[in-house]
Amino acid sequence: MSILPDWRIRELAREGMIEPFEERLVRNAQNAGVISYGLSSFGYDLRCAPEWKVFVNAFNTVVDPKEFDPKGFIDVVSDEIIIPPNSFVLARSVEYLKIPDTVMVVALGKSTYARCGIVANVTPLEPGWEGHVTLEFSNTTPLPAKMYANEGCVQLLFFEGERPEVTYRDRGGKYQGQTGVTLPKL
Repeated sequence: MSILPDWRIRELAREGMIEPFEERLVRNAQNAGVISYGLSSFGYDLRCAPEWKVFVNAFNTVVDPKEFDPKGFIDVVSDEIIIPPNSFVLARSVEYLKIPDTVMVVALGKSTYARCGIVANVTPLEPGWEGHVTLEFSNTTPLPAKMYANEGCVQLLFFEGERPEVTYRDRGGKYQGQTGVTLPKL
């Protein structure tokens, strides 16, 4: 299994792996500085859509993955979001991904946000999975932190190997084909 370079990611994207797809790293959109997104040497920087779920403690809700209570967050549609201190938001990617059966994807936080105390946590995208990526961001600082929609938020690294016996699609994974910000499922 090896990491994929830009030319191989581009080939797979043209076959439908990433939609929409930026063939280069965009740093200056419409003459305004942006947090970069698009194709890089050994990865692809995803963008956040302007849909956010901000965790709040207004109802003393317990975050329980087996009995998830949506009263624990508020929905925000905006090009910017302020993450409260020591808090957490969910978002989704602008891009819809269709991971080939021979590819595994790992996401890492972008340094621009990491240097501001914003930590990204995204579970691996398995062979055969498809959907909008649900993105998790923690503000680890004691200060409010800002994030921007339609700009880079995480970098994807693609690894290609042999096809596994059973892909995510084959086993009917519970997050297959997700759109929007998807909450925990059992």
